[in-house]
Amino acid sequence: DRTREHRMKKIEKMPPRAVIAALSAAALLGGALWAIAPGTRAAQDGKSPATAKPSLTVTTALPRRVELPIALSANGNIAAWQEASVGAETGGQRLTDVKVNVGDRVRKGQVLATFAGDTLRAEAAQARAALAEAEAAAAEAAANAERARGLQTTGALSAAQINQYLTAEKTAQARVQAARASFEAQQVRVNQTQVVAPDDGVISGRTATVGAVVGSGTELFRLIRQGRLEWRAEVTSTELGRVKPGTRAVVTAASGAQLEGRVRMIGPTVDPQTRAALVYVDLVKALPGPAEGSARAGMFARGEFDLGRSPALTVPQQAVVLREGFSYVMRVNPDGRVTQVKVQTGRLVNGSVEITSGLPADARVVASGGSFLNDGDLVRVVDAPAKEAVK
Repeated sequence: DRTREHRMKKIEKMPPRAVIAALSAAALLGGALWAIAPGTRAAQDGKSPATAKPSLTVTTALPRRVELPIALSANGNIAAWQEASVGAETGGQRLTDVKVNVGDRVRKGQVLATFAGDTLRAEAAQARAALAEAEAAAAEAAANAERARGLQTTGALSAAQINQYLTAEKTAQARVQAARASFEAQQVRVNQTQVVAPDDGVISGRTATVGAVVGSGTELFRLIRQGRLEWRAEVTSTELGRVKPGTRAVVTAASGAQLEGRVRMIGPTVDPQTRAALVYVDLVKALPGPAEGSARAGMFARGEFDLGRSPALTVPQQAVVLREGFSYVMRVNPDGRVTQVKVQTGRLVNGSVEITSGLPADARVVASGGSFLNDGDLVRVVDAPAKEAVK
């Protein structure tokens, strides 16, 4: 107590500046002792640097060299391969029967509709009678001409009379041909009372109505020939050279239906406004799925062209962390701490992401949970179960 009182009296007698300097020196000395004795502090707290608590327990993965497909994405519309317009070939007749409707599948030559043919059949019968009359007259003229030829050397008939009989024969033959042509034309008109399908296909439109009297050439039905559909993909001019006839494509319609197709042809021109060309893809078959067979002409569809395969360096999709618009992976160092590495990503296939740059092939990265870590965090690494290579 006496020593403390003596020190206090001594400090009271010191100038204020000296007191401040002494306190500052004491603070600096305490900080230096704290900095050079971390082991002593850790020992006092019951911890050491070697036993620091990890921020997270993680599994790690090494990048893999695999073969990934090269795909070119495009958008477009599904359309009919070819549409046939089926119309009335004879005019002024009344429709008595319509046998098909929109969506029906028809065969080539199948009757689609029927016109009233009473008038046309009567006209055909009249033409048939006129043909028979012309044939009878022609037979008589031929007989007369034959007799005239027999008398030509006897002088019983003059040359003018003989020439008259021969001319009558030819005239009668010409009338027969005209009557036969008229009869055949009437027969064609009778046959046209039945509207038939020009090819196999699906009825996509119908304007025919029972009882209607239509003119010649009026469209009655529209037919998707052979039921074939095609995908008209819009491909930019810069990517057009990568697509060839025969290239395989997988098309997904707006309904969710997936179809396999093959490139039939590439459009000969490029749209000057969009700088894109049409690629015509024949849709060969529907792929299994919940929406199988629900693709229709006029639907919007997106698809991918299969351009082959190429080697790639991949990591699990969960290993890539998106921050501030950039992609990162957490590289695990030998001391157990992580380093945030900025990478460039490419294709995504079956849960694996292609790394195009920024990551060495032998770098071990955090397989999942990297979004919870920061640069320099300590982690505990556990072994991950073996997985099959990406095919």
